[in-house]
Amino acid sequence: MAVPKIVLFYVFTPLADPDAIRLWQHTLAEANGLTGRILISEHGINATVGGDIRDVKRYVKGTRSYAPFRDADIKWSDGRGADFPRLSVRVRPEIVSFGAPDELKVDTTGVVGGGTHLAPHEVHELVEGRGEDVVFFDGRNAFEAEIGRFRGAVVPDVSTTRDFVHELDSGKYDHLKNKAVVTYCTGGVRCEVLSSLMRSRGFGEVYQLDGGIVRYGEAFGDSGLWEGSLYVFDKRMSVNFSERASVLGTCTVCGDPTSRYENLPENQGRALALVCEGCTADSWVG
Repeated sequence: MAVPKIVLFYVFTPLADPDAIRLWQHTLAEANGLTGRILISEHGINATVGGDIRDVKRYVKGTRSYAPFRDADIKWSDGRGADFPRLSVRVRPEIVSFGAPDELKVDTTGVVGGGTHLAPHEVHELVEGRGEDVVFFDGRNAFEAEIGRFRGAVVPDVSTTRDFVHELDSGKYDHLKNKAVVTYCTGGVRCEVLSSLMRSRGFGEVYQLDGGIVRYGEAFGDSGLWEGSLYVFDKRMSVNFSERASVLGTCTVCGDPTSRYENLPENQGRALALVCEGCTADSWVG
């Protein structure tokens, strides 16, 4: 019986020949029947793929056989089967599209000049010791935060990751430059870059949640500082860490509480909308 699994991982490390890595990764994933998205650049790799657990394990083992990827932090989750429409393996200027490839510097240890990594329990220790001096800063697109976020977090008004550079340069967050800022995102990769961009712009004390929301949810579920559901970029749309997850989102049609995203018809302006079980995206007029 097939057991679908999804793995999420990234590694920041210098890659002299991204095209060779692309060809190898495509061959490895395709040979194991996996689907998903793998991005490669001179800065490293960022991947989310899924398939039967046995095939995924073979892919992970093969990926870790390459020395620079040996210590990749692989985050596992349950899939539903056919969670991605196809396999896409591409070389890009960035493995996270902030639109600032020349600002990012990496070495064999990872991002140079990024935020200090904090494990989930260390985040709690920081909050307990510093109180209101600690600010959570969401490193995701704003729509992702509609269904889940850290309590009291700053959620920048961004539609794409590329919007962050303009947001930071706008000065609207300069009042946080003397705060302890904890950046967070789904699996950690966006915060690797975001925290380095913030530090280079004068934010003095910048941290990043190691392993992202995924690792935090594994550690504390819904008993900590996280509230709501986690948006994911596959057909599941969102996942909960327990049956006690709060419902933060509201249906764009009727206003009822919901964490359910639905693809909008092509003639609508947004790609996704929050729509409860009793409504349909066709009913929404934005």
